[in-house]
Amino acid sequence: MPGPRPAAPRPGPRPGPPPARRPGTPVQLVPSTTRGAVDRADDTVDRLLESGRRPGTVLVLTVGEPHPWQQHEIGFGEERYWAQLTDGGDVFYADAAATRTVGREVVVLVVNSPVPADRLAKAARAAHALATELLMVCGDVDTVAPLFPGAGTPVPA
Repeated sequence: MPGPRPAAPRPGPRPGPPPARRPGTPVQLVPSTTRGAVDRADDTVDRLLESGRRPGTVLVLTVGEPHPWQQHEIGFGEERYWAQLTDGGDVFYADAAATRTVGREVVVLVVNSPVPADRLAKAARAAHALATELLMVCGDVDTVAPLFPGAGTPVPA
């Protein structure tokens, strides 16, 4: 008996601005400790890719220290780093306060450092605005849940 058929290929990224975020883009909370938020985000990205998401549809934004992959890529120079965002061929990692980020289907917001409430709220609004299909928030649920009152049930550990 044949197995499931692979899904039809999806078209590549289109030039120009990303599609507008539809009101009510779902939010999924991914519980973690502040220290464990980056690892939990990495697991989340792995699950997204394993489920069939193309890497270029995922944006990871950190609220605290930069993601290690971002630090690695910036080591090759700012111009090359930001060119990867425009190319849209891979998961892109950036600071939540970055001004050059563009929308992607899935945004993973990583709350990996204690920050003032106003800075966290600003990062949450920006991440939600950039997510066209799904926003996943990795961090302490008691801290992030009040920012997303309509969020889905937290993902089990």
